[in-house]
Amino acid sequence: MGVTQAAGLSLRWFRDQVAGDGASYEELTAEAAAVPAGADGVLWAPYLMGERTPHCDPSARAALIGLAASHGRGHIVRALLEGVAFSLRDTLSIFSEMRVPVESIRLGGGGARSALWRQIQANVYGCAVDTAQADEGAAHGAAILAAVGIGLWPTVDAACDALVRSAGATTPEPGVVALMNERYDAYRRLYPALRHIMHGDERNDLHV
Repeated sequence: MGVTQAAGLSLRWFRDQVAGDGASYEELTAEAAAVPAGADGVLWAPYLMGERTPHCDPSARAALIGLAASHGRGHIVRALLEGVAFSLRDTLSIFSEMRVPVESIRLGGGGARSALWRQIQANVYGCAVDTAQADEGAAHGAAILAAVGIGLWPTVDAACDALVRSAGATTPEPGVVALMNERYDAYRRLYPALRHIMHGDERNDLHV
């Protein structure tokens, strides 16, 4: 299992603490959608609450780098969305190194409601992503377990087969995937640099 501590929280934090004009998620993501992939070089390390995967480091801190006077709010929001996707890709990288096959990716939760964020994830992962019809993933999962517990289905697998439905798939954009691979390589250099700045520790523990 992989966890990004501040996935949806990254966008909520920016909306509540920085945007400052009551902008909605829809308005912010619309501005981000008008910015080219790669956010014109802006990168976000989403360590607002420390991190668990792949850096088990509660003292990790977030950073927004690469800003220039030509950047606007849309660039920052796009960088936030891409940074979270890069963080989630770290988990897939670990699975790959462990030779654990990932045959499909399904998105759920509030972030999956955003068409832009779904497209960003498909481009960052380099493969199609499926979206769960029930966007309240944790509550839906709890209901499935409860249904098995009271005997409505004999197993969790059987309950999932009956209850989990797809709302559609998002496919990667071939021309963008290569760029996202380059930006991911840059993203992976952020944590060791930030750790050194914050703690004077040059260890590179990208995969633990």
